[in-house]
Amino acid sequence: MKKFKIAHLYYDLMNLYGENGNIRFLKKKLEQQDIEPEIHFLSIEDKIDFDKYDFYYIGMGSLENQEIVLNNLIKYKDKVIEAINKNKFFLITGNAIDLFGQSLTKGDKVLKCLSAFTYEAVEEEFRTVGPQYYECSLIDKKIIGFQNRNSVLNNASESLFQVIDGTGYNPKEKNEGIHYNNFYGTYLIGPLLVRNPYFTDYLVKEICKYLAITYKKADLSEPAYKAYQEYINNFYTK
Repeated sequence: MKKFKIAHLYYDLMNLYGENGNIRFLKKKLEQQDIEPEIHFLSIEDKIDFDKYDFYYIGMGSLENQEIVLNNLIKYKDKVIEAINKNKFFLITGNAIDLFGQSLTKGDKVLKCLSAFTYEAVEEEFRTVGPQYYECSLIDKKIIGFQNRNSVLNNASESLFQVIDGTGYNPKEKNEGIHYNNFYGTYLIGPLLVRNPYFTDYLVKEICKYLAITYKKADLSEPAYKAYQEYINNFYTK
């Protein structure tokens, strides 16, 4: 059984709306592939070795905790960018995505971010709150989720999803999320992986390729697939 090392970063500060459900669901799906997930919970008091892990996850946090995390994560800036370029896996949800652009503007204050991507995050006076319905070029299934945020992304050059019903990086955009190599970032919460089992299967397939093992077809009778289809049928089937 091959090991797969997961770093759940800032698990204690960035876990609004039960976002740790993403890691619990991913763990289950990896175990079904006879992969042994080795999960390490790391926060600001820990030294983070970005050469050590295969997969990095950060969820959504309060605005105060977001800034605390940025102040800690920025010291690993070069290592984060190196890990992204080495095709390590990153799943970044909610307002954690703000940290990976050039800057985060909070009123009159402009905070330098990781500069892994071209975009700038800006906190607005309005909030984007509500269900989201997207397409994804990586899979033939739609993406569902929820947003509750007051920041937008400007000047993004990558995208993960295309908006069918909802909001993109900002109200003027029809693209949402960041995808580059094995980096997947999105404002969607829900948790994303639990609500979108087919997208999770895509991630697991990519992890199997990374580990050079054969992917075993998922059991579509599991409750997560039924819940996903019921939601689609109830709200988006015309």
